[in-house]
Amino acid sequence: MSSAQSPVSLRQQLARRKPIADLQAEAARGVNGEPLRRSLGVWQLTMISVGATLGTGILVVLGTAVPLAGPAVWISFVLAGVAALLSALSYAEMAGAVPTSGSSYSYTYATMGEGIAWVCGWCLVLEYAVSVAAVAVGASEYVDETLRVFGLHLPAAVSAPPGDGGVVNLPAAVLVLLATVILLPGVRESAWVNTLMVIVKIALLVFFVVVAFTAFRAGNFEPLAPMGAAGVTAAASRLFFSYIGFDAASTAGEEAKDPRRDLPRAIIGSIALITALYILVAVAAIGARTWTSFSDSEASLVRIVVEVTGQPWVALVFSIGAVIAIASVVLTVLYGQTRILLTMARDGLVPKVFGRVSHRTGTPVANTLIVSLVVTVVAALVPLGELADATSIGTLVAFALVNVSVIVLRRTQPGLERSYRVPLFPVVPVLGTLCCVLLAVFLGAGTWIAFGVWMVVGAALYLLWGRRHSTLR
Repeated sequence: MSSAQSPVSLRQQLARRKPIADLQAEAARGVNGEPLRRSLGVWQLTMISVGATLGTGILVVLGTAVPLAGPAVWISFVLAGVAALLSALSYAEMAGAVPTSGSSYSYTYATMGEGIAWVCGWCLVLEYAVSVAAVAVGASEYVDETLRVFGLHLPAAVSAPPGDGGVVNLPAAVLVLLATVILLPGVRESAWVNTLMVIVKIALLVFFVVVAFTAFRAGNFEPLAPMGAAGVTAAASRLFFSYIGFDAASTAGEEAKDPRRDLPRAIIGSIALITALYILVAVAAIGARTWTSFSDSEASLVRIVVEVTGQPWVALVFSIGAVIAIASVVLTVLYGQTRILLTMARDGLVPKVFGRVSHRTGTPVANTLIVSLVVTVVAALVPLGELADATSIGTLVAFALVNVSVIVLRRTQPGLERSYRVPLFPVVPVLGTLCCVLLAVFLGAGTWIAFGVWMVVGAALYLLWGRRHSTLR
């Protein structure tokens, strides 16, 4: 029997790397002979990145992070932002060198082998799907604030999951389904819708900052860190999931007109803008309201605006804008999840139904419908805090692996074409990896247990399906 026909051991298969040339060739021909359509320029890519990020931590999770960090929550945003920026630089280099839709999954497949790629891909499934659900859950608070202007109120039974005293979070489920409807016609159409929503959310946050600073009180920042450094770091760990926007941009590698040039620009530019806005809004919010009053609502910003202005109609305008902003996050992150699964299906690691591209729309329709159905159920039934922490740990593992991928690829293929190179190599990717590990350590024990269970399920799926259907096998 020839060596090509001899059985491959599990260890050998886990270590097999996928050549970058093969990744690009498969992207060009698609799974069923229908590749994704290249229609996105640097502006649309940047808007995807900003759309998937800006608003999540401020509009949804700020109210749950402030009780952990106190007035120092803005420092938590700085810590999470620095960690994200370090990883973003590594993402920018890998996006320019491996311009496919698989994001960090494809990067690890090309550098560290199928086993690590599966781990990364499985973390991305956790990161994206749960992130969409987490953001959608937070939207119900703003829907309720909108109704209060008219003297109405959402019953707990249809506005909260079972763990929070309700039966089903109906607004969250509806928001995911609406995002699905926008995604199905095609990426170009959904990209323009997302761009309009991003403009609305930036205007909304600028409006909040202007209003909040009229009521700014420096005394609200004392004591700065009542829970100490541990509280600040714990809040940073929770807020880190707010920085996955540039990761969503990297999943558009096969739909970008010039991915080698445009993806690094979109990733770095968006993360700088997002971090600056997050810090500015956090400082304005604490300056306008004592930190102890943030524990009662996830829709904290709209409460601040109404308290400062004394005008109930402002709540209506702000809440509608907030729902639009959150919808933008749901739309773009849901998009990223479908593209990750599409690439994994192309490699045979998940069923091929996730890789089928419609001849009419040029998008993975079946993939989008399946993912949206699962995410809708999760958003309707699981509380926000658990979702946010689960997203954070999946994100941190994926980001750490991308930082390591940069180091590995520099060593194994130093002559590979790169449209962008990480500065101060290898210091930046090493620091990026260490930051991810540090933030992951401060996540709760329950989150780590859930993550361990998730990885055990992933390992079982790989052994039962992925290993036998892998195209490299």
